[in-house]
Amino acid sequence: MKIHRRVILLAPAALAFPAHAQTYPDKPIRLVVPFAPGGNADITGRLFSEALAKRLGQSVVVENRGGAGGAIGSEQVAKSPADGYSVVLGSTGTFLVSPRMTGGKPPYTLSSFAPVAMLATSSMVLEVNAANAIKDWPGMLAYLQANPGKLTVGHPGNGSTNHLALLQLQKAAGVRFNIIPYKSNGLALNDLLGGQIDSVIDQIPASIGHIRSGRLRPIAVTSRRRAAQLPDVPTLDQAGVSGFDAQTPIVLMAPAGTPEPVVRKLNDAVNDVLADPAVKARLAELGNEIHAMTPGELAAFLGKEDQTVAELAKTGLLKPE
Repeated sequence: MKIHRRVILLAPAALAFPAHAQTYPDKPIRLVVPFAPGGNADITGRLFSEALAKRLGQSVVVENRGGAGGAIGSEQVAKSPADGYSVVLGSTGTFLVSPRMTGGKPPYTLSSFAPVAMLATSSMVLEVNAANAIKDWPGMLAYLQANPGKLTVGHPGNGSTNHLALLQLQKAAGVRFNIIPYKSNGLALNDLLGGQIDSVIDQIPASIGHIRSGRLRPIAVTSRRRAAQLPDVPTLDQAGVSGFDAQTPIVLMAPAGTPEPVVRKLNDAVNDVLADPAVKARLAELGNEIHAMTPGELAAFLGKEDQTVAELAKTGLLKPE
């Protein structure tokens, strides 16, 4: 008799999550982009906010919370209620690298989040102002070898995938840049276009317009294979940095403890967006590639990346600020 009473008492709790998933969302969702407007994450976030709103039947409001390589906005979401109404978009740099560089106790770890979905991946491009005398990677390499630490290169903040790629490139090529962190790649691009710095490493979607207009010259892309949007630009691997491969995956995360049915509903909505021909075409036009994943597949991917970043930290490449 007691067993029956326990079953009856537990039944409402057991049904709570499915019921929540059925009514979710019943109010606007906040999508935090932990970077300033204008960069790759912001462009991707705004594209998905519109598409997800149509599928979920609620507004998806983008909120830019830049600073500390994405750590400020990410920490805010990590500490938000785990109800699916606050989510954050970022890269492996945002969730794995930036918290390791804050010094002291990390503001969050990978376990602070519930992985939701992979939105896209983007190669990065090393670029210079079109007026720069450097024409290609051999030319840049020769300059770096003759002038160690003199060539200025901007990126959107310490801990970003751009910053990580520069550290890896320095090690792989045996060179030294004068690395300059900015609050956003938009600010770095402004200085590059104005001639205040020599180079920038940027995600292709954020720079493709300037490259096509002829104002910026691409030196090389960081992925192992050439980017479809820049078919004439060699990879660093092809240019002589053997085996070099660095990309920026853009992922969606919710606070840890978000109910699994809510995570699954968000994942289904994202993957439905990724199957939309119009969205696929727009992402391809911007220089992004699609890699749909389940929450479990994303968790496994991030776990593997976290191990790689941990090994880099042990070598001293990643130093707390």
